[in-house]
Amino acid sequence: MKIVILEGSPNMQGSSNILAGEFARGAKEAGHEIVAISAAHSRIKPCMGCISCGYDGPCVQKDDMEQIRQEILEANMLVFVTPLYYYGMSAQLKVLVDRFCALNGSIQRKRMKSVLISAAWNNDDWTFDALEAHYHTLVKYLNFKDEGMVLGKGCGTPSMTKNSSYPKLAYELGKSLA
Repeated sequence: MKIVILEGSPNMQGSSNILAGEFARGAKEAGHEIVAISAAHSRIKPCMGCISCGYDGPCVQKDDMEQIRQEILEANMLVFVTPLYYYGMSAQLKVLVDRFCALNGSIQRKRMKSVLISAAWNNDDWTFDALEAHYHTLVKYLNFKDEGMVLGKGCGTPSMTKNSSYPKLAYELGKSLA
């Protein structure tokens, strides 16, 4: 299975990317192909809402999204990776997701699998409520099959994350994929 990991953190060595790396390691060991895309380090312009794409592409904007679009449409699974910023996904990942406008029809027809991976400093029970709601809405709208989530509470620094149970959980989720 081809898995595209959409990383939304500008910190390549940050907590959410640590979890993504462990997920990828497990998935590779299970025999899957991994492509990691850094939304934060790609040149992606915001959606203009012009609908020239007709919701099925291509987009009229010329940026890195065209290559990302190709990777997404070749994938069997998308993994959304983000630090929790004010109880939602990072702006960098959100800009990429907003550009799905030009992919909606193609993505919906594929019936892809998906995973959510996130890390947050906060560890309250409600910490991930808004992000989970957004993710579940994307799953429903885009006809994804949710394969799971790793939501790292109390992972405010890389050392906090590495010393938590979340890297192992991310690895095991990746390893468990069929």
